[in-house]
Amino acid sequence: QVQLVESGGGLVQAGGSLRLSCAASGRTFSSSAMGWFRQAPGKESEFVAATSWSSGVTMYADSVKGRFTISRDNAENTVYLQMSSLKPEDTAVYYCAAGGLLSRFRTRYDYWGQGTQVTVSS
Repeated sequence: QVQLVESGGGLVQAGGSLRLSCAASGRTFSSSAMGWFRQAPGKESEFVAATSWSSGVTMYADSVKGRFTISRDNAENTVYLQMSSLKPEDTAVYYCAAGGLLSRFRTRYDYWGQGTQVTVSS
């Protein structure tokens, strides 16, 4: 089992920045990839970004490319999502996920955090 705990969400004005954190514990060696997804009210879950624990390879959704940066601290078993130039349409609950393969598909991830709310006001 892998436990994931997100933090760092909140309310920010458009154009502002936030940094989300996802602390992983448990059998973290069983998961080689970490991803961030988000879900806005009334919308389906959407891939945001993902990274590999070992190589640091990253991938991003087109909607956040150039504005969001995913990074990881292997020593701390923590993954970060630095969000800049935030827009009202970025408002959502953001979820951290752990899986065996780097992927933008949620079905590839086995473990999920409880989510953290990000609200961007216009």
